[in-house]
Amino acid sequence: MIGVCIYMNMTKNVALFPFLLMLLAPFAPAQDAQDVLRPPKGSQVALVVFEDLQCPDCRRAAPLVAEAGRTYKIPVVRHDFPLPMHNWSLQAAIIARYFDKTSKLMGNTFRDYCFEHQLEITPDNLRGFAEKFAAEHKLTLPFVVDPDGKLQDLINVDKNLGNRIGIEHTPTIYVVSNRRSGKPFVEVVDRTQLFQLIDSMKRGE
Repeated sequence: MIGVCIYMNMTKNVALFPFLLMLLAPFAPAQDAQDVLRPPKGSQVALVVFEDLQCPDCRRAAPLVAEAGRTYKIPVVRHDFPLPMHNWSLQAAIIARYFDKTSKLMGNTFRDYCFEHQLEITPDNLRGFAEKFAAEHKLTLPFVVDPDGKLQDLINVDKNLGNRIGIEHTPTIYVVSNRRSGKPFVEVVDRTQLFQLIDSMKRGE
């Protein structure tokens, strides 16, 4: 995969408890992944994506992921994973979470809108783009979008999930199933193989 945005998790202090970390490393992330990488209730297969709205490769991947979801009629579960090196992605994710309160579809439509205008958006004009989006969808955007920090808390939940399973770059895309044995999930390393991986997962391979 070319052009992924690399995530350096600075919150982990590997100097602490090195022996314990050495013992747990092979087991804990895998077990966490088994718990996190599941389709929504009632679905056998889904796509799970960790994305950053300012990541160029996330912008390139989004249409393919959406097409796969439509083609196979499977859910696409999108997790906000804004990277610290990007200067407007966190605020954009907060605004997306605000639109999520209208509907998840509206929040994801705003995420796609950010990808569409990614090359034009800056920290200074993000608000203007968000206001234009709101007006086009007959919504209002409050002056302070997240006054109590609850929307950012939701984003932190997503980031913590990503950290638990060892996300190292965006986008990170998984094909997941509700199976408990075999290979219940697989990371999409080569996006040209996305449809084949979904076919294999649906066949139970």
